[in-house]
Amino acid sequence: MTQQTPAAPAYAEACVHTPVPLIEDDISRQLRSIWQQTLGIESIGLDQNYFDLGGDSSLAVQMFARMEDVFKVKLPLATLYEAPTIQELAAVLRGKASESRWSPLVEIQSSGSRPAFFCMHGAGGNVLNYRELSKHLGPDQPFYGLQCLGLDGSCAPLTRIEDMAVLYVNEIRRVQPHGPYFLGGYCMGGTVAYEVAQQLEAAGEPVALLALFDTMNWHKIPLNIWTKGSHAFQQWAFHAAGFLSLDSSGKAEFLREKFAALRSRIPVWYGRFLSKVGKQPSGIASEAILLANIWKINDRASWSYVPRPYPGKVTDLRPKKQYTVFNKPGLKWDGLAQAGQETIILPVYPGGMLVEPFVESLAAALRKSMDAVIQTS
Repeated sequence: MTQQTPAAPAYAEACVHTPVPLIEDDISRQLRSIWQQTLGIESIGLDQNYFDLGGDSSLAVQMFARMEDVFKVKLPLATLYEAPTIQELAAVLRGKASESRWSPLVEIQSSGSRPAFFCMHGAGGNVLNYRELSKHLGPDQPFYGLQCLGLDGSCAPLTRIEDMAVLYVNEIRRVQPHGPYFLGGYCMGGTVAYEVAQQLEAAGEPVALLALFDTMNWHKIPLNIWTKGSHAFQQWAFHAAGFLSLDSSGKAEFLREKFAALRSRIPVWYGRFLSKVGKQPSGIASEAILLANIWKINDRASWSYVPRPYPGKVTDLRPKKQYTVFNKPGLKWDGLAQAGQETIILPVYPGGMLVEPFVESLAAALRKSMDAVIQTS
């Protein structure tokens, strides 16, 4: 196989991690103030990276809502990959960074000599949760995320997996016109990746690797009070098991990530409450409601999708334990993958694959699977 390093998309060439002059103006001063409020840090330089300062996806929801209130511009959270510093984000807001066209394709790691890996969003719609996975795959691994249409509030999300795949195939082929392709996704993202692979294969483009991270054949899972209740109870049990399996430093890191996830839910609950009492949510609550609605639409799309037999091979990466409602015959891919299924059991519990420090095991397994394909082609 000839290793391909995709060219950067034209719309991002001037924006992604290119030097931006340090300009101290009203925009950068207002941004600094927003970052200080959000991150709780007094001194922040114009060229300091948001993620290096401890920023995460839940704080990004709050920060971008405040930015929308101040600048009257709605940006998707994945803008932080393209502009992770105040100076770069200020350049985006000034309209000087690149074309303003929003795209589902996000460059998480554009450089590297290995074949690019394209990773589809989960039900939440954004791809910030793949940052740690990309980091552990190493600086030589190009990594692109596909984010959900509608995150910028300019249009409604797509409601069918097939339609999402059509859009994402077009975006992927703008970066890499021809296969072989390396595809994957977590949870609902794996469902989207499965359909993307179907459409690429149907177009005569080979898929070298289709990696599904804890992804089910969702339409076969019944939705009722018992399954929802069982899932909720076991979710707490798996969080506890994951926590207890760590050393003291790992436990502290795990708690920080889970606290961040809880913090991100609070604005959603508040926004839903305002909606029920007939008040229009604004600011952070409005941003959270947008994300909650996208999550709901994506969940429905996953449960409605009926996968067809796939002509290739599926690499199924699973946690060592599974929810009772998911642990039944026919919910995986061995009956659909006509070229076979490779099952890889990771030493993690459900919900922990993308969370530090467990994400290291996912990165190691994914890289090993990619290497095996590269070496035999």
